[in-house]
Amino acid sequence: MPTNTDTTLVSLRGGSWGDNDKDSKARPVGRAMILGVALGMVLALFPLGSNPEPEDANSWIVRSVPGQSQSVAALLAESGAAGISPLPIIDGFVADMTSSMATRVRAAFGVLSVTPDASIELSSFESGPPSDGGSLARIVDHVIGADAYWEAGFTGAGVDVAIIDSGISPVPGLTGENKVVNGPDISFDSPQPNLHHLDLFGHGTHMASIIAGSDLETGASPSQPDFRTSYMGIAPNARLVSVKVADGQGLADVSQVIAALDWIVAHQEDSDRGLDIRVLGLAFGTDGTQSPAIDPLAFAVEQAWNSGIAVVISSGNDGNSQPLRNPALHPSIIAVGGVDSRGTYASADDQVLPFSNCGIGRTVDLVAPGKSVLGLRVPGSGIDVHNSSAVVQDRLFRGSGTSQASAIVTGAVALIIDQRPDITPDEVKALLQASARPLRKVSSDCQGAGLIDLEAALSTPTPEVVSSGPFSTGRGTLDGARGTHHVQHDGVVLQGEIDIFGNAWDGSSSPDFFAGASWSGASWSGASWSGASWSGASWSGASWSGASWSGASWSGASWSGASWSGASWSGASWSGASWS
Repeated sequence: MPTNTDTTLVSLRGGSWGDNDKDSKARPVGRAMILGVALGMVLALFPLGSNPEPEDANSWIVRSVPGQSQSVAALLAESGAAGISPLPIIDGFVADMTSSMATRVRAAFGVLSVTPDASIELSSFESGPPSDGGSLARIVDHVIGADAYWEAGFTGAGVDVAIIDSGISPVPGLTGENKVVNGPDISFDSPQPNLHHLDLFGHGTHMASIIAGSDLETGASPSQPDFRTSYMGIAPNARLVSVKVADGQGLADVSQVIAALDWIVAHQEDSDRGLDIRVLGLAFGTDGTQSPAIDPLAFAVEQAWNSGIAVVISSGNDGNSQPLRNPALHPSIIAVGGVDSRGTYASADDQVLPFSNCGIGRTVDLVAPGKSVLGLRVPGSGIDVHNSSAVVQDRLFRGSGTSQASAIVTGAVALIIDQRPDITPDEVKALLQASARPLRKVSSDCQGAGLIDLEAALSTPTPEVVSSGPFSTGRGTLDGARGTHHVQHDGVVLQGEIDIFGNAWDGSSSPDFFAGASWSGASWSGASWSGASWSGASWSGASWSGASWSGASWSGASWSGASWSGASWSGASWSGASWS
């Protein structure tokens, strides 16, 4: 696989774009000097009377220092470059030049980089116009440095990553042998057996593919020659454990998410099923502001963290001035914000995305790419039908949000655990923060320790961290955890201290509620779970069967499972800030 220093760049003609200059520094210059400086550079670089040997012209990508694109355009025109086309997304141009011309332009004042443009196709990564760096190939190679882990032999192999989301559908890239293990389907789709585990919404599959999607055979090295034409997530050899809680509209209640967390903790080391869950990705959150010291959802997340599972959660997509969503509010877990990296390792031009929640008091821990990130598509899913413009080359889907950023970090954690099997969640978080790259002119509240940098993390010693111990009691209210978002059926809103079965929730009276006391006999034992890969077997726990739903009631209104309507409990965080 090409390294960061010898990667050939691709313009519109080849399907992508980029910059391989990791250490470039922007050099500001006054606008009034542009024309004079440009003309002076042309005369200096191409003195009168010179008569070089004829050379064949090739296509090159020329990036300007931010704010200097006009002077660089003038330089290229005066130099005799042909076929000059702007690439405004990277403050650059593609132009036809000889090698000697490119060498002289590269040394000119106001030029950030000059790199070859190759006519190749990144068929599984890019299509059409530049994508703001959302190609996973570019993110791996040029932004977070995950290729350093791959080249060292760490690909997430042997690490189980749990995802609580809308399920994972068996689309190419997620159908490898033993790639996905289905836990229980506790969504509102579950009474219909033909819908078990399938991602009718499309969000869970997109997240799963960013974390660990792979076109390669199980265990194959992502450094093999077909890397550039294969789809791969951040940790391509990690295994995914899916617990479906959201239905085809993205609807779910907090009580379902807590049940999913309960199941994951109970089956973290399920020897009968060969599970060893070390990472958990949660790409959603509520707008509940209940203190995480008492919030039951925060408490459930803490139980996973304290059991040895590194939990990664998106900060939310409400805007920079907004508090973190729940349960990202919990101080222990890894809260991730989104950044526009523009597809390059150099961070001088990086910006925190305007929709990324920075937090108030409790702020984000890290940031990761969250702009136009490419993941796998579920044809006909909810987000697919309503966002056709986000489809790329049929099998891919482009999305922006802290959901995508958190998926990238979730995959990164799997790589770190592959390298350091004995590392604790607290040590993982400290390592990511210690190796992150601070962004220039960005407040610490909005970036935390900075942009995730796996190339630096690879050689950073594991920090010594002492766990802060229990933080939450979980004795707050279920409605406080929900915030303002409630699911509803036929105009009846699910609210108050009842779960999706209509059963009373009383966390304050049962310190052991997380162990199953509040689930009215729900069984999480290994014997009752028959989830496998894509064999069609479904979780057979009687408490989550269709029969259990028919008698459930919310304030006297029964639910038949036939239809659902209303806003999801966390619509902004489920769907991402945009799909385009």
